[in-house]
Amino acid sequence: MTLAFHPYDQSFVDAVRAKGPDANGQIAEHAVSPGAGTPCRSCLQNVPKGDAMLILAARPFPAPQPYAETGPIFLCAEACEPWSGGDLPAILTTSPTYLLKGYGADDRILYGTGRIVAGNDLKTYATDLLSEARVAYVGVRSASNNCFLTRITRSDDAHTHPRL
Repeated sequence: MTLAFHPYDQSFVDAVRAKGPDANGQIAEHAVSPGAGTPCRSCLQNVPKGDAMLILAARPFPAPQPYAETGPIFLCAEACEPWSGGDLPAILTTSPTYLLKGYGADDRILYGTGRIVAGNDLKTYATDLLSEARVAYVGVRSASNNCFLTRITRSDDAHTHPRL
């Protein structure tokens, strides 16, 4: 199985960069990146040290509901090339562990799928989860801060993944 890693929805990213509201209805905060630990959810790389970045609330689900977690994310303040690569994005190579959870087509966590995995086991566990028909996608979060990082789908389903 080939995995597809998804950046945050470009229309949301563009709106926030244009001073539109985040998931909490607020304007993103501006900051300067210290480099490491500032994963942009568009290009899926750390915001380069010294570059302007945005800090905002995001809800990577199509609508509010009890399982639609909202949390802080970073974005490059200036336009960056949204991730479209086929291999592991850079932001998934910088931590020793990640939290992965399987979600159904209804955007609800599938109990029993959540697991903290070592970085070198991330693709294996995501593939195992996506081998189950009931799993529509896998959410990847920071194991230490619980911040949303990216969504993984089967590459065959990449065009139909739920909007972030």
